[in-house]
Amino acid sequence: MTSRFAVASLLALALTACAAQPVETASTPAPAPSALASAEPAPVEQLISAVNIPYERFTLDNGLTVLVHTDRKAPIVGVTTYYRVGSKHEPRGRTGFAHLFEHLMFGGSENVPNFDIPLEAAGSTSTNGSTWYDRTNYVETVPTGALDLALFMESDRMGHLLGAVTQDKLDKQRGVVQNEKRQGDNQPYGLVEYKIGDALFPVGHPYRHSTIGSMADLEAANLSDVRKWFTDNYAPNNVVLALTGDIDAQTARPLVEKWFGDIPRGPEVPTVTAPPVPLAAAVREEMTDQVPVTRIIKVWTGPNINHPDAVALDMGMSVLGGLGSSRLDNALVKGDEIAVSVSAYEQQHENLSFLQAQMDVKPGVDPALAERRFDEVIAKLVSEGPEADELLRAVNLNVSNRIGAMELVGGFSGKGATLAEGLLYSDDPARYKKELGEFAALTPAVVKDALGRWLARPSYTLVVKPGERTEDGALMGGWGDEGSVPPPAPDAKNPAPPLAKSPPRKAPPVAPVGELTFPSVETAKLANGIPVRLARRTSIPKISMAITFDAGTAADGPSRAGTQAIMMGLLDEGTDTLSAIEIAEAKERLGAQIGAGTSLDTSSVSMTALTANLRPSLALLADIVRNPAFADSEVARVKAQRLAAIAQAQANPSAIASRALGPLVYGPAHPYGAVGGAGLASAISPLTSTDLEAVHETWVRPDTAAITVVGDVTMEQLLPALEASFGDWRAPARPVPAKNLGAPTPAPKQRIVVIDRPNSPQSVLLLGRQLPVTGRTPGLEPLDLANEVIGSGFLSRLNMDLREDKGWTYGVRSALTAEAGPRTFYVITPVQSDRTGDSIRLVLDKVAAFADGQSKVDDTEFQRVTEGNIRGLPNRFETNGQVLNALLQNQLRGRPDGYQRTLPQVFGSVEKAAIDAAAARFMDPSDMVIIVVGDRSKIDDQVKALGLPVEYRDAGEF
Repeated sequence: MTSRFAVASLLALALTACAAQPVETASTPAPAPSALASAEPAPVEQLISAVNIPYERFTLDNGLTVLVHTDRKAPIVGVTTYYRVGSKHEPRGRTGFAHLFEHLMFGGSENVPNFDIPLEAAGSTSTNGSTWYDRTNYVETVPTGALDLALFMESDRMGHLLGAVTQDKLDKQRGVVQNEKRQGDNQPYGLVEYKIGDALFPVGHPYRHSTIGSMADLEAANLSDVRKWFTDNYAPNNVVLALTGDIDAQTARPLVEKWFGDIPRGPEVPTVTAPPVPLAAAVREEMTDQVPVTRIIKVWTGPNINHPDAVALDMGMSVLGGLGSSRLDNALVKGDEIAVSVSAYEQQHENLSFLQAQMDVKPGVDPALAERRFDEVIAKLVSEGPEADELLRAVNLNVSNRIGAMELVGGFSGKGATLAEGLLYSDDPARYKKELGEFAALTPAVVKDALGRWLARPSYTLVVKPGERTEDGALMGGWGDEGSVPPPAPDAKNPAPPLAKSPPRKAPPVAPVGELTFPSVETAKLANGIPVRLARRTSIPKISMAITFDAGTAADGPSRAGTQAIMMGLLDEGTDTLSAIEIAEAKERLGAQIGAGTSLDTSSVSMTALTANLRPSLALLADIVRNPAFADSEVARVKAQRLAAIAQAQANPSAIASRALGPLVYGPAHPYGAVGGAGLASAISPLTSTDLEAVHETWVRPDTAAITVVGDVTMEQLLPALEASFGDWRAPARPVPAKNLGAPTPAPKQRIVVIDRPNSPQSVLLLGRQLPVTGRTPGLEPLDLANEVIGSGFLSRLNMDLREDKGWTYGVRSALTAEAGPRTFYVITPVQSDRTGDSIRLVLDKVAAFADGQSKVDDTEFQRVTEGNIRGLPNRFETNGQVLNALLQNQLRGRPDGYQRTLPQVFGSVEKAAIDAAAARFMDPSDMVIIVVGDRSKIDDQVKALGLPVEYRDAGEF
């Protein structure tokens, strides 16, 4: 799914150091998980009954269909607009156009110069769009008082767009999309999607070409194409509008009629015929790429989303490779240990589906042997079908995930999208209910029959081996007959004649925002002193929780980077009473998700669980936390997986940059100065079971633990369950270890560090500096707002210049890390290679102009980051997970549990001068380290021309 804007993320930004010391093992083990062994999970019929999205429906005279669902838990409304047009509707020579047009839809309409500015000023979040084969959608979640504005704006671009679309806008968004394509192509295995489409479908099949399209077709798009696409497809009779949240149909209908009622009906989007295509015989291809491990992929085309086999195949593929206890995982990763990762899934679409299974071969294993075993596991499931318990686990986990999705009223996966897609693809907004009924009725025999019908057919196999990339993504993703397509006419890109604009329309005012509904927090302590915090929320019958320990990747020493993370990763790989497979099976049977991991300052085990299965889920969680076995065989297996993950990170340009930041900013003497949670191969390789047991006993202990719970449970229900699981846990005799977060760091200096990555169509830039404050320094909200002005968010200065004006990147982001110790300010962006030097200069100049006062906060920016933030606060805490994360941040940074409720007053009291002063104090780029990961042969001259000191490093150093 290709979206308009996905901010470049800093992968694995966890900066580590500080050695763990072995200790005596004196903590009390958890009791045998008898509650888990004896408890029956809630029946699937009971779980399904909790999934309900009641709605009302009406249709305007022009054909616009509106779905309204009322959810009053917060003063927000999800506005979800689906157009019945996607990449499968694109004509020959214009692949990628549906997605390019989606980008243009944000460039302003006749009465709205910029779509994002008014919405973000009004408090909207999740303002975005996406395109896939079957549809294009636009989403925003707004305060109730801004619904009128959101409907005005959606109607203006639906009915009043073309007069505002210029050649300049088209050219700029073309550049953005081309950089989005380069960003995807630049990833390891980034060309696989193109190969799959080419192999599975004949030339001209609507699902053959990728949604992102080919570079040539993107370059050929012109204003005449824009106008035709709009008039042919973007009419109200081709649209489903879902309004979900603090709204009802009686209120919604006059607003929708007011803004959309006068838009004329247009042509119907034609029905596309695009059936699954069976291969006449098996097809197998090999390619080399800049990847660390061999990946084997098998793909079949499958039935459409409404086919009787669709649900059975979904669960069959989950049993094959979607569960933690899947057939492929148990046989190839945990069993034979010939793979480091596996997966399988059904990707459903309106006309067909992709059935895909893949494995990453363990280094040192013969790929041919691995492929034979891979095929054998698939063939066995196809011939025998799943066992009843396998199917039950797959269904329970799927239903639990669907219950969790009901927390969101809007966005790409919330209740609005569920209703709209049901109507769009199945002519039934309640399609989800039919699917759930089919899940509950599934039997192993039904799944076996479906697998036999579809996976017993010839497949396409693609083997991607480590080596030099020999194919060019710029030439891939198109129709498939580009060599025989005549060139465009000489006048194809001549300026289009101007269009007359409609009578002007005036945007409505935004009503006052509702009060932030951040839940109150109850506190208690277990018998052993572990603090417990509970924020009760009853919107869904689930809880989210975390048990955190004062450790994190900062507990590692410079030479032991990754030790804490691999220890935490082994917690659910076997306990004294349960094997890794049994743990995975238990989680799935309960519909629970349990994961362990590390951040910079904390190690934690998190869980989402159905309230109906709370006690057995807690019993399983306690067994995982308290009784890890660290069996030699599991340690060896997980070490091999972790070493492969490190190799993957050292092949990924963003991950390479993130791994380098900690060592370069904090240095080897500081706990934050290592490469991050994934760690170093030299630290992981020699670890033994005894080493990991000692690390566990040192850091995972009740006297450094805290439990935070959010969800549908009372303290009276929660405390006894926690006491039964954790109350008798005793700390070891050894004192709590300390991390020296005040350790010295290198004197900062501005320099460029180049890490060569040949054949890269983009360079990843990561600029960072240490700040003279910690995450516990109070009163830094003006700095947070200054960061929003310069680089955090779509409307930030850097993004509007580097992406929207120049078109050199798909996205740029700045951020402030929030650890307990010294913080970092950084900027990250992937840019096209030929603009590497220009982009570095632009970022430095923009940040410097803000820091030295040449470019102070203007009125529009100030309103957006203060009043707009206040209006958007209810959107930030819509889900249990969002509230949990907020409480964990409060805990880490020493803030009171009610901190979020003070933000309206805090933001409202910030003045422009305070934001400018924060930028001046903290954002001076003159000592920033500038990390560049790219093709040195293309960027060296650009980098040298900047006149800054340059160092050259190898990815293997980090």
